[in-house]
Amino acid sequence: MTPTRREFLQRTGLAGLCLGTPGWLAACEGVARRSPNVVLIFTDDQGYADVGVYGAEGFTTPHLDGLAAQGMRFTDFYASEAVCSASRASLLTGCYAPRVSIRGALTPGAQVGLNPEEITIADLLRGVGYATGAFGKWHLGDDPQFLPLQQGFDQYLGLPYSNDMWPVDYDGTPATSGNKLRWPPLPLIEGNEVLEIVDELADQDQLTTRYTERALDFIDRNAESPFFLYLAHSMPHVPLGVSEKYRGHSEQGMYGDVIEEIDWSVGQVLAALDRNGLAEDTLVIFTSDNGPWLNFGNHAGSTGPLREGKGTAFEGGPRVPAIMRWPGRIPPAAVCERMASTLDVLPTLAAITGAALPPQPIDGVNILALLEGQPDANPRNVFWFYYAAELRGVREGRWKRVFEHRTRSYVGVEPGMDGLPGPYGQPTVPTALYDLENDIGETTDVSDLHPDVVRRLDEIAEVARATLGDRLTGREGAEVRAPGRKSLAGAGR
Repeated sequence: MTPTRREFLQRTGLAGLCLGTPGWLAACEGVARRSPNVVLIFTDDQGYADVGVYGAEGFTTPHLDGLAAQGMRFTDFYASEAVCSASRASLLTGCYAPRVSIRGALTPGAQVGLNPEEITIADLLRGVGYATGAFGKWHLGDDPQFLPLQQGFDQYLGLPYSNDMWPVDYDGTPATSGNKLRWPPLPLIEGNEVLEIVDELADQDQLTTRYTERALDFIDRNAESPFFLYLAHSMPHVPLGVSEKYRGHSEQGMYGDVIEEIDWSVGQVLAALDRNGLAEDTLVIFTSDNGPWLNFGNHAGSTGPLREGKGTAFEGGPRVPAIMRWPGRIPPAAVCERMASTLDVLPTLAAITGAALPPQPIDGVNILALLEGQPDANPRNVFWFYYAAELRGVREGRWKRVFEHRTRSYVGVEPGMDGLPGPYGQPTVPTALYDLENDIGETTDVSDLHPDVVRRLDEIAEVARATLGDRLTGREGAEVRAPGRKSLAGAGR
């Protein structure tokens, strides 16, 4: 019988220390060594090409570029799904979103959220003595039972969902139609309570700074013991907000200003680690929840050579920038061309810290060997491309199989400008096979040339469908778990 979340955490709180990997948690051998701190910086809608070392144009990211020079840059790193809530659920649980039944982007007052029975990264690390803090966007349910303090975090300050989920249009005027009319004012939450209301676009200009300040305070307060810092920026999700110190700072315009302020935030966090003598003992992870929302034009980022963007299963949707630094363990100026994912963060941190893995099945794999630069390491050779419980594609090595589905598209439509959205195309894309090694832009179907590859990837797809289901083919997955559901007695928000 699978233990409950409470039973698992009770059993593993101290026992997990005896499961540690060599070198870091040696308390069970009578040697007191500090487990590494973990800083996880997660941006919102930042495109693959929106960092200097990934080819950014019109703005600079010196702190992120420096992080890459001191650590490892990934070329083939995937968010599990190209949309907000699903992506965040996967990051924190190590599970594809269909496994934990989180779809799309949860709206204010949603009746579901991340099930409190799921084990998060924060749960695991707090169980082995870590202080845990989350600052920024949450988006896994706004009912009190779903908020961060009930999901393993000691502290929280941030927005419970996306910064455009409020009764204000993208031009800053009161909403007059659509879903926005039904949404409440945007709450900034401290712990479990509303600290203040974000009323106007100008109020969002301080979000990056406020999250950063709280992150710095968390580092300073917990410098003597291991900590897990989850800094989940609301930006560069629209509506864009940037403080006066970076407004007009970049050549690209407001989007570039926002990214440069995020880079400033990264620099502030790195400086705090240096100031406390913690840089050598800290694993820093930087990545994004999905690709850019391209129909916002000059208020959206870039996917570089990749096809499409947010909300799609083409590479521009889930493939994101990812940089990791851990002095002494991750070689400097390294480039990893192997596949990896946000799914893999939880099991990798469990391996590093000695925390026990959750008792329920997860989908992530331990990528520590990749981080250490082991030349033959390839822990993840397969990836499933889900969106809204549809299995839209699978990848094995260089090969990607895309299945027929209807999707949003940014191709052939005029994007919006200056904060206003443009329309989507809604094509039905055909089943195809792409060679990502030679065709990163997914332009040419090579199915007829590689029938053996097609058969193998179709078999991989059947495993995914049997496990997690597939709305495209009407399949029910055998290993899908229920979401958390809002109780009738709950207060809600």
